Amino acid sequence: MRDHQPCGAAPDGGLPREPDAFVGRSAELRALARALDAARLVTVTGPGGIGKSRLAARAAAAWGTRAGGKDSSGRAASGGFRRVELAPLRDPEFVDHAVVEALGLTDQTARHPRETLRAHLAGRELLLIVDGFEHLAQACAELVADLLSRLPELRVLAVGRRPLRLAGERLFPLAPLSEDEAVELFAERACGQGVTVTDDAEVRELCRRLDGIPLAVELAAGRLRALSPRQLLERVDDRFRLLAGGVRDALPRHRALRTAIGWSHELCTPAERMLWARLSVFAGQFDLEAVEYVCSGHGLHAEDVLEVLAELIAQSVVTRVGSPAGVRYRMLDTIRAYGADWLEATGDAPRLRRRHRDWYVGLATWCELDWFSPRQAEVAARVETELPNLRSALEHCLSEPGGAHLGQYLAGSLWFVWVGCGRLPEGRHWLERSVAVEAERTANEQSRLKALWVLGYVAILQGDTAPALAALTACRDGAERFANAAAVAYAEHRSGCLALVRDDMARAETLLRSALERYREIGELNSNVLMGQVELAMARAFLGDLPEAVRLCEDVRRTCDDHGERWARAYALFVLGYAAWAEGDLARARTLLSACLSDAHGFHDLLGSVLAVELLALVTVAEGDPVEAAVLQGAASRIWPSVGLPLFGSAHFNAPHELCETAARDALGDERYEECAGRGRLLGREAAVARALGWGRSLDGLPAPRGSRGRGGAGTREPAAFRAREGGETAG
Repeated sequence: MRDHQPCGAAPDGGLPREPDAFVGRSAELRALARALDAARLVTVTGPGGIGKSRLAARAAAAWGTRAGGKDSSGRAASGGFRRVELAPLRDPEFVDHAVVEALGLTDQTARHPRETLRAHLAGRELLLIVDGFEHLAQACAELVADLLSRLPELRVLAVGRRPLRLAGERLFPLAPLSEDEAVELFAERACGQGVTVTDDAEVRELCRRLDGIPLAVELAAGRLRALSPRQLLERVDDRFRLLAGGVRDALPRHRALRTAIGWSHELCTPAERMLWARLSVFAGQFDLEAVEYVCSGHGLHAEDVLEVLAELIAQSVVTRVGSPAGVRYRMLDTIRAYGADWLEATGDAPRLRRRHRDWYVGLATWCELDWFSPRQAEVAARVETELPNLRSALEHCLSEPGGAHLGQYLAGSLWFVWVGCGRLPEGRHWLERSVAVEAERTANEQSRLKALWVLGYVAILQGDTAPALAALTACRDGAERFANAAAVAYAEHRSGCLALVRDDMARAETLLRSALERYREIGELNSNVLMGQVELAMARAFLGDLPEAVRLCEDVRRTCDDHGERWARAYALFVLGYAAWAEGDLARARTLLSACLSDAHGFHDLLGSVLAVELLALVTVAEGDPVEAAVLQGAASRIWPSVGLPLFGSAHFNAPHELCETAARDALGDERYEECAGRGRLLGREAAVARALGWGRSLDGLPAPRGSRGRGGAGTREPAAFRAREGGETAG
């Protein structure tokens, strides 16, 4: 299966791919580089469409290439950069989450994401680009101020229409393009339309009238298939005079931009204007299917949507982008905002928001069903891309009268995102909000019960016992009151899971067996049901009944293979790997646990990943390599704080760890063991997983100890060099 890349954790530091040539701005790039050398917080300001984001992206890329070199003042240059885009967010509470995500971190605990950021960035040189913050300025300013005060190696490049207004902030107001640059940009974009233009007086005058604003120039060039530069100039002059009379207090460059967008809007056909307005309900990217459902009707036939959308793309109103989920589209925030104003003016905004909500509720329903199928990896990629729209739908459900039950249903249906794709903190946020909202308690109670058991499940995995117990008790009580057999089974199942991690094996077995019987009675079969069977197998294994544990997990494995399921299968392989180790079949144990780790890591499932690393360490020491076992234990110890309480604080889950540590310490001595474990703690998550899978070769140049021997022999062999310390977790 594919290895899902965390949003914003691409090797390019999260910078968007440039769809066309970057024109001009060489002087500004040099000046911005000097500003970044001189100040830890630089804010690029300017109106929408002035080119702030592209300039910042270019500056960040140049900053990253200087890694290991010197800046203009002779200091060591930064070792990496990350960009976080805040424009799609609406909830200030998600600013910290967005930065965690952009850094490629996965923290599944109940701790605040700010703590995760502080811990991860401590002692690291990083340039953090915060783009599109103006609508979340206060929350963003609080975060930036806190991080800069605590992390002396951090620098921040903020990009927005206003300053953050923080002490030490160096402002970098971005001016329009020079006349020559604007003409060059116009000609370059015209060439992209298949039109050749000359640098004549009309083109220069048009660029002057557009005040050299890149977005305005690009919108004008997008019209060259239908209009000549002279015709464009005449139309923009007319439009500018009209606007200038009505908004005298607006800045000239604001008027110029609204002029460009306004006359581009006027030149659209009625169908194009209608679609432009309706597309404004999407947050972030969107695909054709969503557009056809959400935006059709009331004067725009579904079969005409593609043709109209193609025209908006040709006119630079909509941008076509690629993604792991296929071809998608997006609108610049300035253009989206213009369309949103028109949508509100038509009075059709409430209907479009409802259709948007309904589409994404339907998408979540489809994805939940398809999670238990060979399309599991595709579903994981799809929801990763759709998160901004899913969040928008959740917000709509939980803020509109009468929508609470839909919010509960949506938050509960996305359990596989929160649990299976490593988004426990975000899931906890939406689930707690949804169950706190009073909804109709009759026909819609089923949605609330689902949100409650999912909330209990998430809290268990975060090691938060009291809230987990409260949610599951409320679910069980409500399920019995409304005779909801499925909710009773899920509440019982997750209560058994809670007993498992609390070392109450007898209660865990009783509850899990009862829940599995209830599932059979109602015909329920999905990833959750299979996980219940795996958890029962864990209980039996901890009670010493390995044959029963193996039988249960082999059954899960066959069912998963029949349905193409990979996530629950990983946990079954974990138990089978444990049994193989216990039986002395180390080669089989390594094969099973490596497959478990590969799949769990691919889904960003930190719990499954770290459990596999722990057992691989035990297998490694049994193979005769205590050095590598100690390194893996150190690597696991770095991952556990992002999961929760190490090994749940459970004596049963902790037993393999203690066995491994005891054997490694006996072979190496305490000092050597701590040295090796310390090296493991330097590994980032990507590097730790690669190391555990046997892919990693270290890069820090540390020599192997004298007289050591290879794995499987009487002694040990340490690789000649340890793997890169931060893996893929910081870029540059």
